[in-house]
Amino acid sequence: MSGIGEDLKRVLGGSKVETDPHVIRLYSREPSGLEGMVEAVVFAESASDVSKVLSYAYEKEIYIYPQGSSTDLVGGAYPERPGVVLSLERMRRIKEISVLDSIVVVEPGIRLWNLNEELSKHGYMFPIDPGSVKVATVGGAINTGAGGMRGARYGTMRDWVLGLTLVLPDSEGTILRLGCRTLKCRQGYDLARLMVGSEGTLGVVVEAVLKITPLPENVVVVLSFFPRLEDLVEAVIDIKSRAMDTLLMEFMDADSARLAAETLGASIRPDGHMLLVGVPVNREASERVLGELRSIMAGAKASSIYTARSMEEAEEKKLLEIRRSLFATQAILTQRQFQGRKVMMLMEDIAVPPSRLLDAVKMLRELEERYGFKTVLGGHIGDGNLHPTISYPADDEDAKRRALEWYYEVMKLAVELGGTVSAEHGIGVLKKKALELELERIGSRRALELMRGIKKVFDPKGILNPGKVI
Repeated sequence: MSGIGEDLKRVLGGSKVETDPHVIRLYSREPSGLEGMVEAVVFAESASDVSKVLSYAYEKEIYIYPQGSSTDLVGGAYPERPGVVLSLERMRRIKEISVLDSIVVVEPGIRLWNLNEELSKHGYMFPIDPGSVKVATVGGAINTGAGGMRGARYGTMRDWVLGLTLVLPDSEGTILRLGCRTLKCRQGYDLARLMVGSEGTLGVVVEAVLKITPLPENVVVVLSFFPRLEDLVEAVIDIKSRAMDTLLMEFMDADSARLAAETLGASIRPDGHMLLVGVPVNREASERVLGELRSIMAGAKASSIYTARSMEEAEEKKLLEIRRSLFATQAILTQRQFQGRKVMMLMEDIAVPPSRLLDAVKMLRELEERYGFKTVLGGHIGDGNLHPTISYPADDEDAKRRALEWYYEVMKLAVELGGTVSAEHGIGVLKKKALELELERIGSRRALELMRGIKKVFDPKGILNPGKVI
């Protein structure tokens, strides 16, 4: 690996390549605590830069790790083997916004939050909103197939990507354009959406054509707490049976909601399991729909109900604050438990049919008791996506063993309940074994062979994000 940094400086220019060990270390880890080490970090500023890097890497057979803001939680972004991190954070331009065509054209380094700030000026939004929305990039969201709190209504990245420009890891660093800028597009096999969720293993995205949608005229919000989880589920069933088109339907169990409120110093005091619901409406219907939601919550025996007539009012009242703090709550709990020690954090990302949510929560609490880890539990109840989270000290081998066993058992229970091991975070390195379990369970183990064949076609030397997904 010696001399690669200097070679890349000659290829791209010194300002685009960093070899300082302290900077390299920052780009060699992810929030879960996984950490590797690379030879250099390249800060690409154009598709041409990416093409030069991949052409050079192909010739020298050097591993390349594409990276956005590195908020990944399954080991999909960190450099497991020596190589080069290819950061796309400087490629953050919004190239075009077309309300008439319902699209936006962007570079991969634009943050989702900043993108929506610009779109809101036109009365539009890009609806994908992972928990890390303020720092997560479009490129990272494409690679992981991100979702978020609006997933029950708007789905995931796969539903919003129309076209991509990517660079292939070949001798030329070929720049390839896939998909269209139209809402309907048939170009044979859908290679553009194949890239969504591929975790940077097939090509490097350098431009994206994304669908956009108008901002809702108004959103009414209700935050409720229930002494019994069964009552919360009854409220969800009632909402769905009335065909209410929810924008938000979020859940945290009682212990996690209480812990989040305490660590945040929130004014709202949870007194049970938390259900957060937001419904888009026209302004004239706001009071009627809000009253209907309040009636549903009271009928399901909610112990406390908080309401807001608009999303702006909900933000002012901080009704979304507790749910948004799921990851931060685990981090604060971790600091209290393991002061001064390096800590690994495991945030799960299973999805089960919403009808099996109650079973999933009970089984998760049984795992908590069996393995002895304090579990922060919340998720997107509207689509059955749960994020149980634990932490353990990195220097405790027994805790590491038990944590990884817990992690696998959580994925196993998801499969047993008819769900999936990964809803929006991806596979990375932490979920590869469970992916095999899921595919075996549904009789599709040969799908792994097909995936490996696809990887070979796009990346014949295996230099892009090695060791991930399959």
